[in-house]
Amino acid sequence: MSLTVPENLAVENQINLFFHNHSLGQLLRQSNVRKVRGISLDTLFQFLLALAFTGKNLFCLLDSSDGSVQGVRKDAAYRLLNSVNANWRRFLLFLSTRIIVDRLEPMTSDANRKVLIVDDTLYRRDRSKKVELLARVHDHNSGLYHRGFRMLTLGWSDGGSFLPMMFSLLSSATEKSRLVPMRENLDKRTNGYKRRQESIRKSPDVLIDMIKLVLSAGVTARYLLFDSWFAFPATICTLRSLGMHTICMLKDMPNIRYTFEGKQLALKGLYKQVKKRPGRAKILASCLVAIGGDKASCQAKIVFVRDRSTKSWLGLLSTDTALTDEEIITLYKRRWDIEVFFKMAKSFLNLAKECQSRSYDGLVAHSTLVCCRYIMLETARRTTADPRTLGRLFHATCDEIRQAKFVDALALLLSLLEQTLLNIIGFTKERIRQWVAQFIAMLPPVFRNPLLLMVTNEAINY
Repeated sequence: MSLTVPENLAVENQINLFFHNHSLGQLLRQSNVRKVRGISLDTLFQFLLALAFTGKNLFCLLDSSDGSVQGVRKDAAYRLLNSVNANWRRFLLFLSTRIIVDRLEPMTSDANRKVLIVDDTLYRRDRSKKVELLARVHDHNSGLYHRGFRMLTLGWSDGGSFLPMMFSLLSSATEKSRLVPMRENLDKRTNGYKRRQESIRKSPDVLIDMIKLVLSAGVTARYLLFDSWFAFPATICTLRSLGMHTICMLKDMPNIRYTFEGKQLALKGLYKQVKKRPGRAKILASCLVAIGGDKASCQAKIVFVRDRSTKSWLGLLSTDTALTDEEIITLYKRRWDIEVFFKMAKSFLNLAKECQSRSYDGLVAHSTLVCCRYIMLETARRTTADPRTLGRLFHATCDEIRQAKFVDALALLLSLLEQTLLNIIGFTKERIRQWVAQFIAMLPPVFRNPLLLMVTNEAINY
């Protein structure tokens, strides 16, 4: 029996299991995420993945006297994050698709409808001045302008789990709104250049390209959910031509018309024309309309529901006219899943807080890490039937990492004690092994089990 103390304690924690069970190392290399020299890519990526659970950001954790933590140096971390060749979008798409196909879909009934959800959130960098492609972005919630980006995110949901599959950090399609220009002298063949060009496009165009990529990956989903900010007839008809049905919230805009009984009506005028249900019904009315122009048009169903907050009405649109009014409302409720993801990413997983890189590539890489952390927590919650919320799972993982560091220190003390006892005349190796085994057996299981992982049947060799 021997007790060895490796540089990184081999504890079967959540991050280690997630990395190896889903072959993240293989997916990283398939996505052209590579390291030339130094610490291995697997070790470095796991270190960055665990960073949010340590309570420190990347700069503070690596800003030590020797410039490294557990063999990870500052230069190695930033070289990986700022790489223009790494295809982080492919990595996230491969990872989420693998988990959906191998883990989640087998646990989901075929009768349960799978959906894609898209929305954007404010990626704030208010204190930054020289971040590449930094722009003035309007916050629809507060009505104010902030420095930063819009993080357009596309995810998959089966009603029980939500997984982010793809995102794009959008700067601004208007040049005068961009505060910092794009990096010059960048190879146009690199993934970094393509992501930068995408960031200055309009969000509906980016959305269409993202949908095409997700559908080509083999993910099963028939409906796309989004709010009124993307509910334009041209976008809806284009999505329908791709075979994707749309369920979305509508906003009353005078320039958007719906064809009903031969009349071109705005949403407010359409509500006045349709026949209302009597009494205090939650579903006020529904009707079939045609949307789009001469080049592209499609049929849709609009459902008017009662707005409890304003005591007015809201309009929901579905291009699948075979759905009942209740089914359209039930499916649209799933759109809240992406709001939960945004809240979790910002409040717990350090989105836009942990990495202070000025490089656009670094922001994309770190946002991918945040999505991976969320996928890890969501997979653990779903596959183990864990009743805990994602927030409680986050704190449990933090406690697990802190516990691993304590066990590492305890193992180091035991190894030093063994070395000291070996130098004392009269103490044999067999007797020392018995004392160590008795001491470990008396420890609580939370500390005993990790220590037993390091115990072998060989003699103590120092």
